[in-house]
Amino acid sequence: MRLSNPAGSLTTQIRSFNRSARLFLIATIIDGIVFSAWNLFFNFFILERGFGRDFLGLVNAMPSVGALLLGIPIGMLSDRISRKRAMLVGVTVSIVCMGLEVSVGSPTLILLMAFLGGLANMLYYLSQAPFMMKVSDEDNRTLLFSLNFGVMTLSGAVGNLFAGQLPGLFGNLLSVPARSAAAYQAVLLVSVVMSLFTLIPLTLIKEPQTSPEQHVDGQPKSALSQILRRPLTLKLALPNMLIGLGAAILIPYMNVFFLDRFSLPDKQLGLLFSLSAVLTGVGSVIGPRLATKLGGKIRAVVLTQGGSLAFLMLVGFSPFLWLVSISFLLRGTLMNMAVPLYHAFAMQQIQEREQGTVNSVIELAWQVGWAVGPYISGLVQASYGFTPLFLATATLYAASIGSTWVFFHKHETISLSQSVVKAP
Repeated sequence: MRLSNPAGSLTTQIRSFNRSARLFLIATIIDGIVFSAWNLFFNFFILERGFGRDFLGLVNAMPSVGALLLGIPIGMLSDRISRKRAMLVGVTVSIVCMGLEVSVGSPTLILLMAFLGGLANMLYYLSQAPFMMKVSDEDNRTLLFSLNFGVMTLSGAVGNLFAGQLPGLFGNLLSVPARSAAAYQAVLLVSVVMSLFTLIPLTLIKEPQTSPEQHVDGQPKSALSQILRRPLTLKLALPNMLIGLGAAILIPYMNVFFLDRFSLPDKQLGLLFSLSAVLTGVGSVIGPRLATKLGGKIRAVVLTQGGSLAFLMLVGFSPFLWLVSISFLLRGTLMNMAVPLYHAFAMQQIQEREQGTVNSVIELAWQVGWAVGPYISGLVQASYGFTPLFLATATLYAASIGSTWVFFHKHETISLSQSVVKAP
């Protein structure tokens, strides 16, 4: 086994990406632009339609309920069919569900579309990490994971900045208030139409052949029960579950928090979220270099996520908008810088034919919190505000960071030592 070349320039590594990897990054850029507008205004749309925050929490929980019920079969489906086909099916079904979700009036149908759309998105996103493993090598793999996350957030910055202007524009065109259900619905429908362009680069991808069913040591692929009982699988899943629960009760409502606490107008809110996306994207590109300097991905994950906790507390408890805004930006940058590093580390521990299944288990752990967190958060907000949510999120994040370090810092050190011994 050879070591990756940390001295290679960023430009050289990017040039080493094959055509399929580059097309995948283009699809990620389009996806980021589309969903930034969706995420920025969907909560407001539901509230402006007259639904309560408890129903909003239920809608936001539906994708995670679907993941809990069918997450592992979705991952197995991704392992069975090609990653390209899985991504195309996921995006197509998601587009249909998004369009219906903002068009129908029945609460039951809205919940159903959120449920089905969540399953479709899960199929798409679960297939991404195994696909990136197939179209990358040891020298550019970590960068590809980080760039995928980075361009998603950077394109999200563009989408947020652009989308922030749209409610006012459609309000004027439709002769309705900018903060009205009709204006928000128009913005969301534009997002649905634009999401069709994601299918173009995905269709042009040529996926490499899947490796044979056998391991290099001749052992067959493990059964599902063996994968689920494997200590490594459980260890990879637990930190994600804790982070997911902490995020689920707070992060989807950060736009509502800023509106409630500081009455930010839509344009300023869009600008703030755009800046956050830019910094997160830049941070994700810096992540691989930081991991190299620190001697491992896990050290970088623990350092960046740990550093974000102080800024989380400032967001929740500072009375000054300028300080809250700066802390919000730094918190998001540090916390999210670790995401692609952790996923790259996790996929490197798993054989190719099981990556979709194991990735679904890791994602399922994340979705445990998201299945109940948004609804609980809505109830807490209605009765107690945001203060308990910030405290709970910080506690859960700290537990995740601690478990990540306990489980994997020695594991990564051992793996690195073995690589040095086997290097030619």
